[in-house]
Amino acid sequence: MFSKLMKKLRRMVPVIVLAAAVPAISCSNDLFGLVSAGDSSERESYRNVFVFPAEAERNISLGSSYSFVVLTDVHITGTNAWKLEQLGPILEENNDAFMVITGDITQSGERQELERFIEIAGTFPVPCFPVIGNHDVYFGNWEVWKELIGSSIYRIDAGDTTLIVLDSANASFGANQLDWLEGQLAAAGKNTFVFTHTNLFTDGSDCLQQITDIRERARFMALLENRCTAMFSGHVHRRILREAGGVRYVTLEDFRSEGTYCRVRVSPEGVSYEFRTITADNPAS
Repeated sequence: MFSKLMKKLRRMVPVIVLAAAVPAISCSNDLFGLVSAGDSSERESYRNVFVFPAEAERNISLGSSYSFVVLTDVHITGTNAWKLEQLGPILEENNDAFMVITGDITQSGERQELERFIEIAGTFPVPCFPVIGNHDVYFGNWEVWKELIGSSIYRIDAGDTTLIVLDSANASFGANQLDWLEGQLAAAGKNTFVFTHTNLFTDGSDCLQQITDIRERARFMALLENRCTAMFSGHVHRRILREAGGVRYVTLEDFRSEGTYCRVRVSPEGVSYEFRTITADNPAS
């Protein structure tokens, strides 16, 4: 009787270990989506091709002082955008210049979800620049992103400001993308902001929920050192603030459950960051 029980427990160990590992290795605890995010090689080579936003929206004009908004992890489900549409009046009231969503805009990358995002973004008074996340390429849906959005790696220039969007949907950048980044940074503006989905740092509770390749992280941070103003990410669903090599690293909590966004203010005196929360009953400016 005892020996049979021990055999049964031994058979259960791999299942128990896998179940325990799921929260640590995936965004929104979705193991299947993590391992099916797709091959990144095509995405790495498909750069600076735009479908959304349109060219007129990409040609933004920025003065010496301006502000913009960053948020992450909306996880649009079906047509439910979790208060995203409430940001339009806030952007207009604060005269923000543009907005960026750092990945996991959709829950499963389905066409309906991405079309809902485009529909809402079209009502905003400012351009909205999307970043691809692991959820956005679930179930082979990179082709949907490619058709409706375009590249997952691109650059926007506006005067002395450069915006660089990177693809870390597979929890890595890859050597080719980092080679491209190196060239972009060499000719970037005074204020350069980098946006990607997967975070570089954790708070210690989810050590695998980040870019885990130590050499890749080291090279990436070395490239950004003293050549980037700030880098923004999401994925881990919590706020983590770090500073290294003259770069501010901002990981934001998810917009879906927290309604949080960051407003970045740029002026000749420097760059500042403020965090706001929007709820259905208490919109925040």
